[in-house]
Amino acid sequence: MKVDILAIGAHPDDVELGCGGTLAKLISEGKKVAIVDLTQGELGTRGTNYTRAEEAANASKTLGISARENLKMKDGFLLNNEEHQMQIVKMIRKYQPEIVLANAIDDRHPDHAKAAKLVSDSCFLAGLLKIETVSEGENQKPWRPKHVFHYIQWKNIEPDFVVDISAFMEKKIEVCLCYKTQFYDPDSKEPMTPIATKDFLESLTYRAQDLGRLSGVEFAEGFTTEKLIALKNFEGIIL
Repeated sequence: MKVDILAIGAHPDDVELGCGGTLAKLISEGKKVAIVDLTQGELGTRGTNYTRAEEAANASKTLGISARENLKMKDGFLLNNEEHQMQIVKMIRKYQPEIVLANAIDDRHPDHAKAAKLVSDSCFLAGLLKIETVSEGENQKPWRPKHVFHYIQWKNIEPDFVVDISAFMEKKIEVCLCYKTQFYDPDSKEPMTPIATKDFLESLTYRAQDLGRLSGVEFAEGFTTEKLIALKNFEGIIL
């Protein structure tokens, strides 16, 4: 099934936190979106891999994506090796995205930067004719996305561009809160973590608001790009 956008995250909830508003906007415009989670988030302090899977399913339904898969790599120990690269190559060739959205290039959690490089390398390899892959009994055709963009996570990385998500900020928060075990809940008896605080939940809004302030919109999500972007014209720029 070909999609327009393939969003990849090291853990379930990475994609929603990093670019959930952008995906909601793209889906509203008729774009097809799929998500691939590399791990089950099994090392997370709160919840289990089973609750995380349920939460990911609820988030997917709320967001309205076309497909979601989990590659069940080892949480906390991601490796940029041939085995993991080939798993992602198969996903890229299966979904044939024009754009891939991947983890932040540098971040607090070591899996995020590892995943960023792993996905970037795999996108290149997926376009090589002499790398052969088989999925569901059929030989896959080479496919290389036109762009790989990296969303911003814990660290305040300066974006290369932002996407206006002013009409989709509420949807982003709704989708993120599908991960009930992970984020702020005053009634939870689970151990406290940096992302389970009230401040972190509020930061989703004020960080998007700050990027909006800098770019002249109400709310925005930022991305870094691996190569220079060429515009067809100036019509897509908010003046």
